[in-house]
Amino acid sequence: MTTKLSAASLGAIAPSAVIPAYAPSDLSPGILHFGVGNFHRSHQAVYLDALFNMGEGQDWAIVGAGVMDGDKDIRERLKAQDYLTTVIAQDADRSEARVTAAMIDYIVPGDTQAIIAQLADPAIRIVSMTITEGGYCINPASGTFDPTYPAIAADAAAPDRPKTVFGLIVAGLKLRREAGVPAFTVMSCDNLPHNGAIAKSVAVGLAALSDKGLAAWIEENVAFPNGMVDRITPATGDREREILARDFGIEDTCPVFCEGFKQWVLEDNFPTGRPALEKVGVQFVPDVAPYEHMKIRILNGGHAVIAYPAGLMGIHFVHEAMENPLVRGFLEKVEREEIIPVVPPVPDTDLDEYYKLIETRFANPKIGDTVHRLCFDGSNRQPQFIIPGIKDRLENGGGISGLALESALWCRYCFGVTDSGAEIAPNDPNWDRLSKKAREAKADPANWLAMDDIYGDVGRSEVFKNAFAGWLSALWANGTESVLKAYLEDGT
Repeated sequence: MTTKLSAASLGAIAPSAVIPAYAPSDLSPGILHFGVGNFHRSHQAVYLDALFNMGEGQDWAIVGAGVMDGDKDIRERLKAQDYLTTVIAQDADRSEARVTAAMIDYIVPGDTQAIIAQLADPAIRIVSMTITEGGYCINPASGTFDPTYPAIAADAAAPDRPKTVFGLIVAGLKLRREAGVPAFTVMSCDNLPHNGAIAKSVAVGLAALSDKGLAAWIEENVAFPNGMVDRITPATGDREREILARDFGIEDTCPVFCEGFKQWVLEDNFPTGRPALEKVGVQFVPDVAPYEHMKIRILNGGHAVIAYPAGLMGIHFVHEAMENPLVRGFLEKVEREEIIPVVPPVPDTDLDEYYKLIETRFANPKIGDTVHRLCFDGSNRQPQFIIPGIKDRLENGGGISGLALESALWCRYCFGVTDSGAEIAPNDPNWDRLSKKAREAKADPANWLAMDDIYGDVGRSEVFKNAFAGWLSALWANGTESVLKAYLEDGT
């Protein structure tokens, strides 16, 4: 027998899950968050829930917001269970469920005026976001604001009727400026190097397209702290809902499964205040960059290294990929020989130990993370996770054979067919473009590297072009398994 999650049923759920020690009615809003997906609910919301359980910071509750069509469904699901979420943290040898209540409202997605009104409310002192790398409307190769991005151009033409997250943020800041209300802090929780600085460039750039005075005010008055976030959090499906019902007796239509590990490193730049998250494990530092480099290159880059060979070999789960000696060997060789050597030192951190921890986390059989998820959105992730490392290696004269192979594997994956001939479903917002380029690259690998918005100068490097072409030709001639064996034997 299961118990349906709701505020009224928390007492019945308490024997099998940790429940809030506070009443949601005692909370008041302080944060508006865009992108109430699984990662946000396994990370930021969990940290806030822990703080509220201590009886502190209860004026920093979350109000959810969204701009995507899919946000409407998750909002209805959460509203039906009083905005509660069951978070199941899973290590290899244990699982723990907790119910979080850090979000107290969720504005109807698409209700632009309601979102702008909430943004203008002085109670909102932080606006946070998990909108993925693709939500920042930047040129992937340069990492700079792209004013020609269609959604940005539309918001610039109609700033009072914005459709993007940044259009809404700018509209909210405009109202605060006009009312003499202090600006909120914009806090990015996405996997982008210097995510705060990028968020600032987008907000200021978008505002400048229609109101240069407002752009100057944002530049001067709005804080955009950089941050590094980390917790492996797969998508939720029937498998996860069934595990929750079977093992914990809880019926939750949108639970979140994640690993036990979590990390959050933030630049302490919050002029209008912030919750005391250092009391629940958040690290506040003057410079987030070393932590960003470490996590994005070693973990996110490592995910990309295992994703595409595993996808081409028909491997479903990430832990199964780590059980394959070729995939795991590929990861270790590329990490130790090409990725880690160009990661700058990180305070109080041994990069070798950090990599060992990453291996353990990837191999966790409880998580149920899928290779398909890791392969998603390479057009936005490769320029953040992989290509900067290639650039660094080329600049210091280091070898790039393994990273070139990773890039060739991504190209081969985007062709849309596995080594066994099974169709690969579209798995990128730019899938049509990528699959077309991958077909062209089969005959001439240079066609893939000609995507200048993704590869930039790296795609014009003769060293990289030659290595990439050699690996792509080998993948078509011999298949992924044989190519991985060859790479592990001699690296060429």
